[in-house]
Amino acid sequence: MHVEEAVTAARTPADARAAEVMAELAALEDPRARAVNERHGDDHGVNLGKLRAVAKRLRTQHDLAVRLWETDDTAARLLALLIRRPKAFGRDELDRMLREARAPKVHDWLVNYVVRKSPHAEELRVAWSADPDPVVASAGWALTTERVGKKPEGLDLAGLLDVIEARMRDAPDRLQWAMNHCLARIGIDHPGLRARAVAIGERLEILKDYPVSPGCTSPYAPVWIAEMVRRQEPGASAPR
Repeated sequence: MHVEEAVTAARTPADARAAEVMAELAALEDPRARAVNERHGDDHGVNLGKLRAVAKRLRTQHDLAVRLWETDDTAARLLALLIRRPKAFGRDELDRMLREARAPKVHDWLVNYVVRKSPHAEELRVAWSADPDPVVASAGWALTTERVGKKPEGLDLAGLLDVIEARMRDAPDRLQWAMNHCLARIGIDHPGLRARAVAIGERLEILKDYPVSPGCTSPYAPVWIAEMVRRQEPGASAPR
């Protein structure tokens, strides 16, 4: 038996399936998609619509998702996050995965599609928010932002504003973006703190000059807050 045949024969069915999926992703490689993705820091060339179509066909396959994650390939990891079972991951496993997830899209999907649905979300939110790694800390702030909007009971919202006011200006980009989102969410969802949130945004001027496409809302917190509050008014509609 040749070496290649021996390696193939030694594969488990799950390993062979992962290899098939990796080959399918390789066939979807598109230089134009790669150019767009790499501008956002994501090192892969698969159109996300096509990636989601593959995930829809595969459905939930947690063992396959684990093997795809282990490849360290960005497209494979994104696919893994779409076919996983969030509650099947342990707390330490999620922490390890986050620290491995350096591509921005992988980081975002891991937090949004997996950690938020995990029973360990709150414990990780607290731990990550205090982590010295700013990329890890940004995940903690993303989870905090969700709680601000959906389950604020028990959060010290005024204390969060204190931290944002003191630290956001000098925070690294990804952490700064996450803190700014939290600032906007507090202003949008909590009228009693809205004026202070707007004032912090005006004083710090974070993302004030951020370019946005026509019809899109600026991430500059005072503008963002004002627009989202306007949309909540009876009869209001989003800009076309």
